[in-house]
Amino acid sequence: MHTAGNSPSPRPHGSRAVRGAAGLAALAVAGSLTAACQVPLGDDDPGGPGGPPKGAATGPAGPTTAGDDYVPGDGNGGYDVQHYGLKLTITPDGPKQLDGTATITATATEQLARFNLDLTGLDVSSIEVDGAQARQQRAGSELEVTPAKTLRKGAKFTTVVKYSGTPKPVSDPVLGKYGWIRTPDGVFVACQPSGAHTWFPSNDHPSDKATFDFELTVPQGLTAIANGEPDTPPEGTGGTPGLPGTPPTGAPTTDGPGVVPVAQHGLTRRDTTTRWRVKSPMATYLATVDVGRFGVATGKTPSGIPVITAVDPTLPGVSLDQFHKLNGNITEEWSKLFGPYPFSSSGGLIDNADVGFALETQTRPVYGSFGLQPTIVAHELAHQWFGDSISVTRWQDIWLNEGFATYAEWLWDEKTGGPSVQQHFDETYEGLGASELWNVPPGNPGRKQMFGRSVYDRGGMTLVALRNRVGENTFYKILRTWTKERRHSGGTTEQFVALANRVSGKKLDAFFDDWLYQKGRPAK
Repeated sequence: MHTAGNSPSPRPHGSRAVRGAAGLAALAVAGSLTAACQVPLGDDDPGGPGGPPKGAATGPAGPTTAGDDYVPGDGNGGYDVQHYGLKLTITPDGPKQLDGTATITATATEQLARFNLDLTGLDVSSIEVDGAQARQQRAGSELEVTPAKTLRKGAKFTTVVKYSGTPKPVSDPVLGKYGWIRTPDGVFVACQPSGAHTWFPSNDHPSDKATFDFELTVPQGLTAIANGEPDTPPEGTGGTPGLPGTPPTGAPTTDGPGVVPVAQHGLTRRDTTTRWRVKSPMATYLATVDVGRFGVATGKTPSGIPVITAVDPTLPGVSLDQFHKLNGNITEEWSKLFGPYPFSSSGGLIDNADVGFALETQTRPVYGSFGLQPTIVAHELAHQWFGDSISVTRWQDIWLNEGFATYAEWLWDEKTGGPSVQQHFDETYEGLGASELWNVPPGNPGRKQMFGRSVYDRGGMTLVALRNRVGENTFYKILRTWTKERRHSGGTTEQFVALANRVSGKKLDAFFDDWLYQKGRPAK
C-alpha cells in the first residue's frame, strides 16, 4: 500500500507509500488505508431470519479468530477456503448498494459442528451448507454458521450466503477512510488489512488464500472491473477468453500494450453483467470491485503478459495511454529482476475516489484521485510479487510487503533519472528527527505502527544494506529464489532470513536482527 501526501509519490498502506519528506506524509496516508480496513464490532442482530433448521449439528466448533494480535478477531479456524464465488448486484445510488450471494468452497481441517465467517454490517437472508439450510448467529463481525450435519475432518463443503445492504467505509484517524468508498459515479473498494468482510462473508486473514470468481451486475452505462480477467471475449474482436485485447485470428500483433476503445473491449455490455476470474490464490483484502465510468486500455507487454488499465476520464491530467504503457513497462522490468510475473494479467485503475492512498489489489492495483505518480505505480506493481503472490501469514511481517515495495520504488526512481537507491538510503539514514524510524523495529512494529514509516523506509533500507553485504548478483538471486519457492503461498521473516543465509552462504542472523528487531540506528 502507498499513501499519497505532498510528495511526488504517495505511499500505500499496503502499498500506500509516498517517498521522500513528502513521501513520509504519504506513508501516513497509506497507513490510513490499512487502518481503514479494520472494522469495529457492529451491532448485528444475534439471530437470522427464518429460525433454525429442523436439525442442527452439535459438537466442536472451529476457532473464531486466526489468532493474529495485529488484527484482533480477524480470520477463523477449522477450515481452509479454496474458492469464493461472488455474485453481486451493485447499485451505487440504490437504497441498498449491494445485493450478494457468496458461494464459499472450503475443506474442514478438523471436525466441525459449527464454524465462523467474518462479516460486518450486512443483512443475511439465508445460509445453506451443502444444500441444506443452516442456522446463523451474529455477534459483531462474526457470523456463526451451524450446518444441519457435522462436517468431518477433511470433508469438502460448500456454504452459500445470501446477503444485502450498504457496506460502510471504515474511518481511522491515522489511515483515513477506506473499504467500500462511494465515488461521484460508482464505488471504489480497497481493504487492507481487514476490510473485506465489510462487503462479503469470508475468512478474512491473508493466511487463508483462495481463488475467486466475480459475477457483477451494475446499472446500464457503468463499467464493473475486478481482479483477474473478464470471462467473456471482448465484443467484436474474436479474442480469446481471459485475454482482453487479443486481436482476431490473422490480425497483425503489435509490441507492447495498446489502447482499445471502451466500446470495443467488452467490459461494458448492454446486459450490464460481467464475469471476472482470479486463477491464482488471493488474500481477501486484495479483492476489489470498482464501478463507474472508465476509459479502458487493454493489450500485452512485449513478453506477452496481458495488461488491463482503467482511468476515470474526469480526472484532470491523468493520461490513460501513459498509465497503460507505464504498467506494461514496470511489469516487464520487475519480471526481469524479481522472477516471472506471478499472475495471468497486470494493469491498474485510477478512480475519482477521495482517498489518499493506493493499494496493491491483485493483478490490478487501485489508486485514488491524487493522480498518476510513477514511483507509486512501481511500488504497487512490486507488491504483485511481494505481498500478493507471497503473502504474509501474520501481519507482524508486513515489512516483507512494504520494505520490498519501497526498495522497488527507489529502484524505479533511479532507473528514470532520479536519486539512486544508495542516495535514498543515505538520505534516510542521515536524516534528522527519525525517531519513528529507529525506535520502531520493522520486524515487529506493533499494531499501531504496522503501516508506519519504519516498516516502509527501514524495511527498504534493510534490503539495500543486504545488497551491500552480499553483492548485487547474490542479492537478486535471493529475491528470485524467494519469489520462486514461495509463489502463491505465504512467508515469514524467519523463512526469508533462512533463505538469505542459504543462498548467500553467509550467516546473516545478526545482521537481520540489528535491522529488523533492535531499536537504534544499525551500522551501515
